[in-house]
Order: sequence, then structure tokens, then C-alpha cells
Amino acid sequence: MKKLLSVLLVCVLVFSLAACSKSADNSDSGRTDITLCLDWTPNTNHTGFYVALEKGYYEEAGLNVTIVQPPENGAVQACAAGQAQFAIDAQDTLAPAFTSDTPLDVTAVAALIQHNTSGIISKKGEGMDRPSGITGKTYLTWDSPTEKAIMENVVNGDGGDWDKVTLIPNTVTEEAQDVNNNPDHAIWVFYAWGGINAKVNNIDTDFFFFKDINPTFDYYTPVIIANNEFLNTNPDAAKKFLEATRKGYEYAVANPEEAAQILINGDETGSLTGSEQLVTESQKYLANQYIADAQKWGYIDPARWDGFYAWLYEEGLVEKELPAGTGFSNDYLQ
Repeated sequence: MKKLLSVLLVCVLVFSLAACSKSADNSDSGRTDITLCLDWTPNTNHTGFYVALEKGYYEEAGLNVTIVQPPENGAVQACAAGQAQFAIDAQDTLAPAFTSDTPLDVTAVAALIQHNTSGIISKKGEGMDRPSGITGKTYLTWDSPTEKAIMENVVNGDGGDWDKVTLIPNTVTEEAQDVNNNPDHAIWVFYAWGGINAKVNNIDTDFFFFKDINPTFDYYTPVIIANNEFLNTNPDAAKKFLEATRKGYEYAVANPEEAAQILINGDETGSLTGSEQLVTESQKYLANQYIADAQKWGYIDPARWDGFYAWLYEEGLVEKELPAGTGFSNDYLQ
């Protein structure tokens, strides 16, 4: 019985993975099947996808798109394994995928937001409106080597002393409320969510962007990645997916309030329930960030991409040097 059970479990796993990685040419609807794996629960970084679904842009492009939540081992791994044709990640966390002894088979094909909108939030008036002010205060860390190297760079580069910053684990979900209650706390947030949350809740905070302190940190976060085998065998479908997605984001730029409601309606996880005002205000902010000053939606600037990866190597944060152009392509953008 144990042997039979083991065989049955293996069969179930094989068929499950086969279903997840269904060939792009086997859609019962006659359209190309595309699975997009998110990096987190639905949020305003993802709005363009939900708009493209709701407005029928994917269907018009001959695509049958399904949006799924990331598995336990992560969106990048799911995409590399072919369980999803596209996924969401960020340039900094993608670096190991390209530098390990067994590189993951993925390529970044579009930027969801043109500039890095992350930075440090703190209680207003506590002197942490610049990095040097964090000296002698408390920073809530995820304990990532790249994260801490960036923090050391901006604090010391601004005349502060990173060695005099107290580090504690970051387990906070309401950053604005935390710094309001703990005046010595500094927290890394993405302004479109953490910064806007402070405004919605009328909490006075200070904030600085990493990209304003050191242009090297204007890296791409988040990005759309694609499975390389899918790109090689279905380049036209990949282009159609990105073209329909572009239309979704351009619609969100022109109609942020309606796009916010589309996102809320499309969120099957329920995680946005009760946060409708935050979603709407975040959407208004990102309407100016999706494309910003880029020549077109999704474009990845080679100099910025390569510059950040060169810095990671110089700091010993990746195992090997990455040649220029590693890990991204603009070839699938229309």
C-alpha cells in the first residue's frame, strides 16, 4: 500500500506540474495560454495586468491569461521551471539567478515602474530626512546583504556612521504607524504603498529616495521576467502579451481611479478589502511612475541596469561579474 501510495503521489505531482506548464499551443479556446505569476498579493504595481484582463486586451491579442499567486519556492523559480511563462520580480533579487553556478532560465523583458521608488520612512522631525540622520537610531532590517550594503553606502556617503545604527528584524506591516509610535525607527518602504499609507492616515513622516542619494540605486524594481524557452519558441506570443499589458498600464495612467477599482474588483485574495482609499491614492501616484520619462512603457535603460550589477560585483555581493546586457532584453517591447 505504501508503494502504491507513493506511485499515486508522484503521478499527481507530474500531472499537476504538466497542467501548470501547459504548452502555449494547446489552448482549448484557440488562444495562446499564458500564466503570469505575481511576486506578492495583488497591489498597484500589478494594476495594468488586471486592466488588460478586464478590458479584453489579452483576448483581443489571442491570449488566454491567468494570474496566479507565487508558490512557496517563489515566482522566479516557477517561471524558470516553465510553470509560468511570465512572473514578477526585481533587479536586485534577480541577481543571484544570473550569477550562480546553475543560472535560472529567465530574462527581464519589461520594467513595471520606470524608477526605483523605494526609500526610508521615519517620523517627521526626528532628523532622518537624510541618511546621515539614521546614525544613532534604529533601522528595521530584512537582513539581506544587498539591502544592508545599500544602507551602509547611503548612510556613510552622507556623512553618517552605519556602525552606529542599531539593527532589529523588520516584521512590520504598517510602517507609517510604526515610526509614528517609535520615533527612533527608520524603515525601507516603497513610496507608492508605505509613503502613501502615511498620507492617507494623516501621519507626518520624513522620506528620502535611494535614487536621489546615489543614482546607482535607481535600479529596476519591479520587472516582468519571462521563461527563456518560451521566449525562444513563442516570441510573437511574448510580444503580444507585453503589447496588451502596455495598453493596460497606459489605461491606468490615463484613468487611475477607474483602474484602482478594476484592481480591487479583480483581487481574488481579498487582501485589498478595507484599503480602497489607499489603493486609489497609490494608483494616482503610480500613474506618473509607470512610464515617467522613459521613451515607452516597459523600457529598461541598459546603462542603469548594467551599472547596478557592476556595483553589486564591486561590493562582493554576487559571485561573478555580469557582462553588459546580462539578464534583460527590450526586444519584445513594441
